[in-house]
Amino acid sequence: MSSDIELSAGGVTADAGAPAGSRQAGAAGGSGTGEGAARTSDRGAATRSALLSAAGEVFRESGFAQAAVTDIVAKAGASVGSLYHHFNGKADLYLTLFEEFQARQQERTREAINAAREAGEKDPMRLFIAGARAYLDGCLDEGHVARLFISGDGPPGFDRVMRQRLNKWARRNAALFHTADGGVDEALVTVLTGAMAGAVSELNSREDEESSRRLASDVLAIIGTIRNPRTEQP
Repeated sequence: MSSDIELSAGGVTADAGAPAGSRQAGAAGGSGTGEGAARTSDRGAATRSALLSAAGEVFRESGFAQAAVTDIVAKAGASVGSLYHHFNGKADLYLTLFEEFQARQQERTREAINAAREAGEKDPMRLFIAGARAYLDGCLDEGHVARLFISGDGPPGFDRVMRQRLNKWARRNAALFHTADGGVDEALVTVLTGAMAGAVSELNSREDEESSRRLASDVLAIIGTIRNPRTEQP
């Protein structure tokens, strides 16, 4: 399988084969019905989960480039055949770990912003900060996962995917800010994206959680002071 990757309209994919989820669903649903099919599906889900967990450990221990599929399946207690049943290869495993982490990050952000709104908050920057805090907290709470994606040792092209993902996240949350014509404030999006990218990289490069959390709070306090003169109300 080619390890080159791209960001499609539907998300991050390896450029060969179907997404892992569809492969799993097809395999799980293709044999029988009822209790037998449920057991097959459960076993498949358990194997897939074990492979992802093992891949994360091997990537952390050896780096993506040096990670061997044989080491991953040995740690997972699975077979090479079962790995290729669920995934296209180690790049697909890496991307799936990234996608699942990002899905959890998006849910954290959504919950934080909704909670702030329910508490009566209406200021766009404070809502953005609530989501950004949840995002950075997620990076710290799952530091062993998040650090995989800033190591620089991923599939070819992954650094571009990482930037595009963060930009997409910032653009979605910057929709909290409206320009006079109802559009997106591109300058503000650029500043917020750059600030968050720098914060994520710095936090994930540190081992001391306490100092990392202090830094996250300080960064968010500074972000909270950002205003765009072009869209400030007189």
